[in-house]
Amino acid sequence: QVQLVESGGGLVQAGGSLRLSCSVSGRIISTYAMGWFRQEAGKQREVVAAVKWAGASTIYADSVKGRFTISRDDAKNTVYLQMNSLRPEDTAVYYCAIDWLQYRSEPPREVKDYKYWGQGTQVTVSS
Repeated sequence: QVQLVESGGGLVQAGGSLRLSCSVSGRIISTYAMGWFRQEAGKQREVVAAVKWAGASTIYADSVKGRFTISRDDAKNTVYLQMNSLRPEDTAVYYCAIDWLQYRSEPPREVKDYKYWGQGTQVTVSS
């Protein structure tokens, strides 16, 4: 059984930082792209960042470029999202996910391309 557990969310003031972690069990992630998504109440889930297997390539939503950094530690089967210069509009539930396919050439951006999901962690940024 594949399980993803996110942690590190919370309440932070605008301009602050948080580091999210996603610990995976039941599947070795080293050959899969990993993604972070977020969802605001009443809106669709959207990609925040994704990292190719082996970490050779990353993609980011335009709104977080230069502020957020995705990384992975395959030895720990864990993916991270470092979030700096947080803004109130970053408030959402953040989810991590594992790609359907192994060895994809580029990390995917679409929700449909990810097979397993965590339960999410709330990030709230106050102004």
